Amino acid sequence: MLNILSILFGIVSLVIVIPATIPLLGWANWFALPLIVVGILVGQMSSSNGGRNFCIVVLLIAAIRLSLGGGFI
Repeated sequence: MLNILSILFGIVSLVIVIPATIPLLGWANWFALPLIVVGILVGQMSSSNGGRNFCIVVLLIAAIRLSLGGGFI
């Protein structure tokens, strides 16, 4: 059950992160980061690793986009 919840947090975060790759929308990643962290923590408590790994991939995408934009743009 926790794995499914973690995947849901990851999907909601991914819906926010994908449009944030457009220039001048990078600030939206700051809204997704807390959701991603919660998804990773919930996935860590699960017996399966799928949800946690998915959230880590979404976190890497958001972090790379933030670093390319200098943290704001």
